[in-house]
Amino acid sequence: MQHFRRGSILFCIVVVVSSIVRGDNTAPPQESSETVVSMAFGWPFLDPASMETRGGTTQGSKVTLDEAPSEAWQELQQPTLAKRERDRQAILAMAGSYRVSFQFIESMGFAEDYSPSRPYFSWATEHVRVLEETPTFVSLQHTLVMYFADEEMGGPMVTKHWRQDWTYEDRDLHVYRGNSIWERLQLDEEEAAGAWSQAVFQVDDSPRYEAFGRWEHEDGFSRWTSNDAWRPLPRREFSVRNDYNVLGGTHAITITPTGWVHLQENCKLQVGDESEPPRCLACELGINRYERIAEPKVQEPADAYWAKTGDYWKEVRSAWEEVFRKRDRFQLKKAANGKKLYEEHFGYAAEIEESGEYDTQSGQTHAQETIENFLVTP
Repeated sequence: MQHFRRGSILFCIVVVVSSIVRGDNTAPPQESSETVVSMAFGWPFLDPASMETRGGTTQGSKVTLDEAPSEAWQELQQPTLAKRERDRQAILAMAGSYRVSFQFIESMGFAEDYSPSRPYFSWATEHVRVLEETPTFVSLQHTLVMYFADEEMGGPMVTKHWRQDWTYEDRDLHVYRGNSIWERLQLDEEEAAGAWSQAVFQVDDSPRYEAFGRWEHEDGFSRWTSNDAWRPLPRREFSVRNDYNVLGGTHAITITPTGWVHLQENCKLQVGDESEPPRCLACELGINRYERIAEPKVQEPADAYWAKTGDYWKEVRSAWEEVFRKRDRFQLKKAANGKKLYEEHFGYAAEIEESGEYDTQSGQTHAQETIENFLVTP
C-alpha cells in the first residue's frame, strides 16, 4: 500500500451528538438528525465556536446507500485488462447516482495576523452520466437532483452541474492563468505518455481548469493524481472571500467499491498581473466523497432533463471546442449586457425545457453568439 501514501491527506471526521450542521444544498439525511459533522483534524487550541462549520440551511430527504460493489468496480478488477483500458474503466466507474459530501478546512496560513477561515461542509445528491466515450476519451456530466424533507419545497429540483472530460495522452490543454484568463499549454511527448488529462467545466460549460496525471492500479486500488494546477475562486467562496482569487493545488481521485473519493491539497493565492509573483494566503485540505445510492431515484429526473435540453448543451460544448481550437489565450467577462454567462445559457435551456420544442439552428446560433459576447483577448 506504500505506493498510495505519497501526498496523501490526513483528514478524518468525527460524529458528535449536537445540532445539525447544514450544507449548501442539503443537510445530512434525516436518520442523522441528532448529529453534527465536524472536523477532527482541525485547530485544537482555538475556541470551537470560531470553527463551527459553515454551509446552507435546507434539509435533504432520506437517503439509502447502495452498499454492494458496483459492476464498474468489478470490471475494474479483471486481471486481463490492458493498462489504458483499466484507466478508462476507472474513469467510467465514476458514473452513477450518488450522495456527495464536500468538506474543506484550512491547514495553515501565511498572511499577517492570519486567522483560519471556518471549515466548510455541504451535501447533495446527484447523477453522473456518460456523455461520450471512446478508447481515448470519456466525458462525464454531473446533474444535481435534490429531494427535500420539507414537502412544501417540492421536488425534485434538477440542475445541470459541472462536467469532466478525460483525454488519453492529451498534449493540447487550456490551463487557468488567473484573472479569468485561460491559455494553451502544449505538453511534449514524454510528459503526455501514459497520462490522462482531466478538463473540468463550470455549470454553464465554460472552462474551469485542466490538469494531467496518471492512474495507478495496485492491490485493488485505482487512483489518479494530478499535476499542480490553478483554478478560479470556487463557488463556495464567492460570497465570503475577496482576499484571494486563485486556488492552486493537486488532486487525487480514488475509485472505491461503492463510489469514489476526491482529495485536494490547495493553496489560496492572490494573483495580480503577470509582473507580480502570486502570494499564498493559506493552505487548505479538501475531501469530496461520492457514495452510491439506491434511494432516492435521481437518474430518471436527470435523464428527463437531458432528453429535453441535451441538444442545446451539445451546441454549447461544440461552440467551446471551436474557441479552444482557434484561441491560444482568452479572457472571460464577468457579465455582458447585464447578465452573467450562466444566466444566458440556463435561461435559454429553461425555455426549451418548458416548451418541449428545440430548433437546432436557433440553438446553435444562440450558443455561439452568447459565448462570443463574453470573450476578450487579453
